[in-house]
Amino acid sequence: MSAGKFGELIGAIDEGTSSARFILFRTETAEIICFHQKELRQIYPQEGWVEQDPKEILNVVLECIQKTLDKLQELGGSVEDISAIGVTNQRETTIVWDKTTGEPLYNAIVWLDMRTSSTVDQLLETVPNQTRNKNYLKPLCGLPLSPYFSAVKLRWLIDNVPKVKAAIKSKTCMFGTVDTWLIWNMTGGSNGGSHVTDVTNASRTMLMNIETLRWDRTLGRFFDIPFEILPDIRSSSEVYGMIKMDILLNVPIAGCLGDQQAALVGQECLSRGKAKATYGTGCFLLYNTGNALIESTHGLITTVAYQMGPDEPPTYALEGSVAVAGAALGWLRDNMELLNTAKESEQLAMSVPNNGDVYFVPAFSGLYAPYWNQEARGVICGIGEDTQRGHIVRASLEAVCFQVRDILDAMNKDCGFPLVKLKVDGGMTVNTLLMQWQADLIGLEVQRPVVVETTALGAAMAAGRGIGCWDVANVSVASNCISFRPQISEDERDMRYKKWKMAVERSFGWEETTIN
Repeated sequence: MSAGKFGELIGAIDEGTSSARFILFRTETAEIICFHQKELRQIYPQEGWVEQDPKEILNVVLECIQKTLDKLQELGGSVEDISAIGVTNQRETTIVWDKTTGEPLYNAIVWLDMRTSSTVDQLLETVPNQTRNKNYLKPLCGLPLSPYFSAVKLRWLIDNVPKVKAAIKSKTCMFGTVDTWLIWNMTGGSNGGSHVTDVTNASRTMLMNIETLRWDRTLGRFFDIPFEILPDIRSSSEVYGMIKMDILLNVPIAGCLGDQQAALVGQECLSRGKAKATYGTGCFLLYNTGNALIESTHGLITTVAYQMGPDEPPTYALEGSVAVAGAALGWLRDNMELLNTAKESEQLAMSVPNNGDVYFVPAFSGLYAPYWNQEARGVICGIGEDTQRGHIVRASLEAVCFQVRDILDAMNKDCGFPLVKLKVDGGMTVNTLLMQWQADLIGLEVQRPVVVETTALGAAMAAGRGIGCWDVANVSVASNCISFRPQISEDERDMRYKKWKMAVERSFGWEETTIN
């Protein structure tokens, strides 16, 4: 164990959709020593297409590590204090590269990209008529057939990018989500890098059997994807390899979790019946169901929450995903020019006494859970002569809260034991007004931790446990929370939710309607 100024440290790479960061935590206390963050560039080749440059993702991560290490040394710490690194990442984002050269074969296709809608339709055509529906594969992988998941993106790449098809033919193609890409490069790349992923990320591909935690031959045949391009599936907490770069030479990478699962761990939702919501570009709710694998009948997906070691049983979760949360504020800023910055949203929303009966469904590229309707499109309902800018901004914030209620209602129906409180994290939670509205509109206590970097903390906890230096069960951030309690009546809550459901119904069917 290190005897440096800060004691033993664990680093966390937190590679999100809009930015990457590297954070150093003190083991056991979860105290943040220092960090560095940098934005990531989004590429939009066509409407509905979202890409990133895989090499830029790697370089930004490495820059964040270097800048953090510089800060550590300025504080009097040493790189030698760092015992292990954990990785957490944007999930479903799909990368293919050449294992000989290490060069990407195409840009990373980001999780919210919608180009594969036609691929989904083509795949559904192969399903026998009597069983043809988007939940056809759910008993095997826990997921509905949707443009969201990695296998569909990978199928598109094989069908549409000649370099990918050629690399598969020559046996040099490698596939991975962002965690796999980072770990492979940092542990040696083409010189023996570890081609691995963890169970949480693998559970988002539609290729892993949700019970066996192994790549499933039936799923592989359905998508016609060769298994030799897939990484090895490992637990969320073990040593995957040693870093071969000078920046952290011979430090083990010992933890890996998809970002939403990492937040579940960081929020200490480590027992059945606990749930958290992360508010970022999208919004994601995970509900810990313990070792029980619950198949949702109300539009949720079954996912692996974590597996804390190769000999440990997996913990499962039900998940509801909202495609557009913070992204709606970006749309109001960039497309509508109703905001100068997303931070203005709280002030503008407070400029009106209520929502003015305005409801905004931000289904820019369809709706995720619990609707899974890719033909839905955004609508703003209830506009009148008195509608002001503040009403639209307030409706966009309330839309996040209503979508969270949609998912919580589905979770209660699937599990039968309703939540007592909801833990929250993510960039949007700094908006105190939003958090109060969230409590009001779900009728539950909402808890926001003072330590906001819960996603990175979860990855650090998994990595610390992977080398035996962090007792995950005994780290507590819950005692340091700000609570928001409902302040409106149940009748008002239900009346407003009924209006929201009316607005959702009006968003359906737009994409399939064409006028000549």
